[in-house]
Amino acid sequence: MELGLNGKVIFVAASSRGLGYGIAREAAREGARVVLGARDEDALERAVRGIETETRGEAFGHSLDASSAASIRDWIDAGVARFGGLDGIVVNAGGPPAGGFESFDDETWAAAFDLTLMSAVRMIRAAIPHMRARKGGSIVAITSGTVKEPIPILLLSNVMRSGVTSLIKTLSRELAPDGIRANTLVPGRIDTDRVKSLDERAAAAAAKTVDEIRREAGSGIPLGRYGSIEEFGKAGAFLLSDAAAYVTGESFVVDGGAARTVW
Repeated sequence: MELGLNGKVIFVAASSRGLGYGIAREAAREGARVVLGARDEDALERAVRGIETETRGEAFGHSLDASSAASIRDWIDAGVARFGGLDGIVVNAGGPPAGGFESFDDETWAAAFDLTLMSAVRMIRAAIPHMRARKGGSIVAITSGTVKEPIPILLLSNVMRSGVTSLIKTLSRELAPDGIRANTLVPGRIDTDRVKSLDERAAAAAAKTVDEIRREAGSGIPLGRYGSIEEFGKAGAFLLSDAAAYVTGESFVVDGGAARTVW
């Protein structure tokens, strides 16, 4: 299937590794010019080289601190200057720390708010004028399976990413007259570094090996395994593309059937 991404300019936040990298790589495979952003500039440079080598596509990296409004504006401006516009953006940021309610003080809550919710607000605010100039575009916000089934040790993620989901649903209606679509992409257990760290934490708490934790978690997924970054990336590339031209306001779940909810 032709996705219609060829020549499009796609911005992907937090894309030096993991879920963001997976989407950027798959978009580049489809002919998009991708703008990567991350705090670790060495990792960012490696990601750009990796995408260009694997896809023969065009990639550009620029420093991005998702918790900083100024850094977000600089990232958008640099990418637009490089490729001449913006057709789609993947809103993404590193997850807030794990822990229960009594683990967090006001400063931790405020930092999670800036990192996860306000980063989405700021990225979208900076991107919208460029999409309007193109008479359309696609916003894809990466959230988490916790927005459907909250996980006790991921309280901050549960709360902040639920806010992002409501933001995207609201914007899907507000921006539709401009031809701008807005959706969330909901990962289950995708085999990323963050999931590995959560598995290590769970293993230590349960006095089990990481392999045991992974087998137990995999057994609770109907498809019987964790998803790959490539599989997740393909779902993201679809939502960014013209192939999804009639899809907006949706939460697109990539979790191997793990969620028990009906919406």
